[in-house]
Amino acid sequence: MQFIDSIMVAQVGSLELAAQGNGGVWSWTVIAFLVGMISLVNTFVAQSVGAGQPIAAARYAWSGIWLALVSWVVILIPMGLLVFPLAFSWMGHEPRLQMLETQYAQILLLGGCFTLVAKAISNFFFGIARPKIITLAAILGNIVNIVLNYALIYGDVGVPDRGWPGLPLCAPMGVAGAALATVIGVAIECLVPLAVFLGPKMAREFHTRSAWRLDWAAIKDLIRVGWPASVQFGNEMFCWSVFMTILVGEFGTEHLAAGWIVLRYMHLSFMPAVGFSIATTTLVGRSIGENRIDLAERYAHITLWMSILYMSIWGILMLFFREQMVGVFVRAGGADIESAQHVIDLGARIMIFAAIFQAFDGLGIVYIGALRGAGDTFWPGMITVVLSWSLIVGFGVWIIRAYPNLGSIGPWLGATIYIIVLGGAMAWRFERGPWRTHRLARHASGG
Repeated sequence: MQFIDSIMVAQVGSLELAAQGNGGVWSWTVIAFLVGMISLVNTFVAQSVGAGQPIAAARYAWSGIWLALVSWVVILIPMGLLVFPLAFSWMGHEPRLQMLETQYAQILLLGGCFTLVAKAISNFFFGIARPKIITLAAILGNIVNIVLNYALIYGDVGVPDRGWPGLPLCAPMGVAGAALATVIGVAIECLVPLAVFLGPKMAREFHTRSAWRLDWAAIKDLIRVGWPASVQFGNEMFCWSVFMTILVGEFGTEHLAAGWIVLRYMHLSFMPAVGFSIATTTLVGRSIGENRIDLAERYAHITLWMSILYMSIWGILMLFFREQMVGVFVRAGGADIESAQHVIDLGARIMIFAAIFQAFDGLGIVYIGALRGAGDTFWPGMITVVLSWSLIVGFGVWIIRAYPNLGSIGPWLGATIYIIVLGGAMAWRFERGPWRTHRLARHASGG
């Protein structure tokens, strides 16, 4: 959805594109800390089903839902209303950029209850190996997002440069309209599988309607095993947020716009790899629940090569069609010709780095999913913290100071090294094998 938001907001201008990117990444950074923990619903559900304890699966799903709702009230709402306006002001961006990025982030955080609950429900369906309803909900949510984006971003003005007509009675909201459309789209992604989760078939098979009460044992399980995943995912997003909004942002709006264009293509490329990772978590978790370590390894290696092949194809596309891909975001924007060409040139250079690390990104993403399926979350979480702060942030700060003539290209070199080293570290951890002793399904038998 944020990829679509970026394309459609880019038709308004490069500053709006930068605002959407900044607001999106910081709002998602806060949400990511919570998603990392809630994603362990998949692991517990998969291992419970593999161990022949299907009723326990609903307990973990509801525990994820309760964690989501409490986190929304206690964390997301205060962050959106109180913290983010001050944070964006502190970053020193130009006033209009501050206003727009704050609006986008606030709307996403205030609607974050749908995002978090959707993650709990989707991880339940992933854990029981029935992802089709999540796919359907995602398609519907994205269709709604596109339609509402057009109405809320462009309103009755449309996009005259592109010949796109406006819609009567709709006031153009720009960046804020994109955020509102995304929240409504995510609500669709949440409510459709929630309805199935509470439906009669799931109620008969997993007792989903009767398992709604607070289950402190299951919640403790999610927190105990999930906090390292929370730190891993949230910290990594935090470092990427610092990387883009502060390190890259130091060089101006054009560098920000170029960086966000490349990152949007990175998101488009690695999200299917994340899908492979989720499948790996499910299949490894279920295999371990069945005491089939050999099968867990086989599933991990199969999805690994699928992911590397897919990501390598993306790397080739990024290398040979980089200017055309960047131009999709720029040519229809409101910037003048010289500024637009500068963004394209910058984006094309950055895209070379993205092409280099695509396969390594797939390597790390799938191995993290495999380790998560086994409940091995602490080591991956801690190594990610060390590498992200030393290579994304630390190296980025150093190279800006040591070689300022490189501009925003310098920090991207550190990010490339980070992704390559992280992929190698996760491969070493999985193949070394300590995850083979992890068992979580025994906790599902508790009261």
